[in-house]
Amino acid sequence: MELSTLDYAFIIVFFSLVLGIGVYVSKKSGKNSSEFFLSGRTMPWWLLGLSMVATTFSTDTPNLVTDIVRTNGVSGNWVWWCFLITGMLTVFVYAKLWRKSNVNTDLEFYEMRYGGKPASFLRKFRAVYLGVIFNVITMSAVTLAAIKIGSIMLGLEPWQTVVSAGLITVTFSALGGFKGVVYTDFLLFFVAMAGAIGAAYYLVNIPEVGGIEALMANENVTEKLNILPDFSNKKALITLFIIPLAVQWWSSWYPGAEPGGGGYIAQRMLAAKDENHAIGATFFFNIMHYALRPWPWILVALASIVVYPDLASIQEAFPNVTADKLGHDLAYSAMLTKLPSGLLGVVLASLVAAYMSTISTQLNWGSSYIVYDFYKQQINPNASEKRLVAVGRISTVVLMIFSAALALLLQNALQLFDVLLAFGAGTGLIFILRWFWWRINAWSEITAMFASGIISIILKLTPMGAYLFATETGLLPDWSEYIFIVVVTTIIWLIATFMTQPESNETLRSFYRKIQPGGPGWSKVVDEAKTDAVEIVKDKEKWSVPAGVTAMLLGVLLIYSIMFSTGYWIYGRTTQAIVLTVVSIIAGVLLVKAWNRLKGNIL
Repeated sequence: MELSTLDYAFIIVFFSLVLGIGVYVSKKSGKNSSEFFLSGRTMPWWLLGLSMVATTFSTDTPNLVTDIVRTNGVSGNWVWWCFLITGMLTVFVYAKLWRKSNVNTDLEFYEMRYGGKPASFLRKFRAVYLGVIFNVITMSAVTLAAIKIGSIMLGLEPWQTVVSAGLITVTFSALGGFKGVVYTDFLLFFVAMAGAIGAAYYLVNIPEVGGIEALMANENVTEKLNILPDFSNKKALITLFIIPLAVQWWSSWYPGAEPGGGGYIAQRMLAAKDENHAIGATFFFNIMHYALRPWPWILVALASIVVYPDLASIQEAFPNVTADKLGHDLAYSAMLTKLPSGLLGVVLASLVAAYMSTISTQLNWGSSYIVYDFYKQQINPNASEKRLVAVGRISTVVLMIFSAALALLLQNALQLFDVLLAFGAGTGLIFILRWFWWRINAWSEITAMFASGIISIILKLTPMGAYLFATETGLLPDWSEYIFIVVVTTIIWLIATFMTQPESNETLRSFYRKIQPGGPGWSKVVDEAKTDAVEIVKDKEKWSVPAGVTAMLLGVLLIYSIMFSTGYWIYGRTTQAIVLTVVSIIAGVLLVKAWNRLKGNIL
């Protein structure tokens, strides 16, 4: 496949704009660490919301969705659609709490909520564990997708893709800091959406597919169309639907979908002008992320089943792809090779945009952990603002090098998704409860983190895991592996919580005085403070969490009904689409009323 002059023009203009933004904001971003990592906490909700969407619009996501659809059908996406519940909980309960904390990173929260050496250790260790290890793994998955796209569409060697894509991204990330990331995300969002929608429309109508009606009627596609899994298939129902909706959303820590908020989502909430802007940003993100954006990718994935029904057909069409990179996720890139000149340039620019947006966010977020939560805490507590910015820029480059090296060793995105889910299994409940239950302490989190990691390694990388959990030879069904990790990890951290001393009264009262979490989980602390004549309750209003949970449920109903109705409009199932559209309108009206009661209109 060869690019035309028009294609190259689109890509060159795009690169020039992105680098120009990085250079333009570099001077102000380098002024101090708050500017470099949080843009001075002045960002409006709409810009932060667009940035969140653009960040999760990564190159590995369409590949992952394609892999899921080709393997398990459209309903297989419930493995990540379930995280909408987490997202809505963050919007209506946790967003305002994060903004009120006024911390620089979500890890700084540890020494606000907990005290002593365990809190200090937890903050420093998580800085390396999340900021380096988890972050590098996540970025490597994104870079792996870029490698596959470069291999299929441009015939590039893996190292050529890594060097060319990574060099530009790390340059503007190191120069522009958080403000550069958010400003470029604004551009990247629209480029990425245009590319995804344009590609889906064109590829569904190529002669091999024959249009939307022919696609829906194709015998290889019809069995993949259901948005809900086949309820008569017990294994599919449990694996693809029940476990994600009943267990996974609250029990697992996953980048971008952390229970209670965290990571780069928390970074954007902390950068918001105020609590209302933090809420508005996360709500807008969840609508776009779950309800609308997946459908262009799903359509291309379904069309790929017609054109490339199996891995052998992909291998035949692209013989230069090495065996270790061959997988169903390649089908998305394979379909893009059929785009015409002009549109091909737009789509390639959109894929580059998706890559740069995600990697730049991960780099800035990860380096913020290294700077604030490790370097400043462990190495140089008296570092100047200039030194902190310099360390942030250096760590940005180092993280990029590590992730690029790991990407060259990986095979497919779905494999990595499963590993990351397993490593965070059983820890999510702590991140939800630590705001509202005084008894959670630093040892709860330390124990859960190590327990889930060690158990996951044992089950994923040793013969024991293969012996216990396998589709054919194991003693237990493969879907029970995740449940096993969640249950064992939860039991371990609960035992650790009650066997260790609670946080000191001073720490608990200081946290309550600043955050005002409220609720029965803090009644013991509040009552003891009253007895000691210590005033820690500032807000005399009714506890807002029940109203927040009501808004959360309405938000979930709204977004799922929009997601379903969009799919049914595309499928041509008019009756179902109309009913769900009406449901979404009703849910939207009720949500506006609930939201106004809870927090007022953000606009």
